[in-house]
Amino acid sequence: MSLVRRCSRTACGRPAVATLTYVYADSTAVLGPLATYAEPHCYDLCAEHSERLTAPRGWDVVRLTDGSAPSRPSGDDLEALANAVREAARPHDRAAEGGGGPAKSGSRSVGETRRGHLRVLRSPDS
Repeated sequence: MSLVRRCSRTACGRPAVATLTYVYADSTAVLGPLATYAEPHCYDLCAEHSERLTAPRGWDVVRLTDGSAPSRPSGDDLEALANAVREAARPHDRAAEGGGGPAKSGSRSVGETRRGHLRVLRSPDS
């Protein structure tokens, strides 16, 4: 017995990647990720048959996406990442950055550098 589930379509032996369930009361066909267990009233479909799925006239098709599948980054995601890298690489004085606002004059000792919640104290010799 094979551990790989196969497409339920007649004469198709490709591996299943999606599960089709009909909700007769709502006239809806639900196509989602491959179910954990083979259910008797659900149909496992291969990639080709799941892409070409059509429902009876008057029925709705609901396609559920697998949340674990990696999604392609959008232009906004890439731009935000590039801006974050530019900001981190910018050589600006971080000593002025404190708890969200400008530092009070005289609140830090000479040679003290603050980075986020960490503080580095330099020895007077260096």
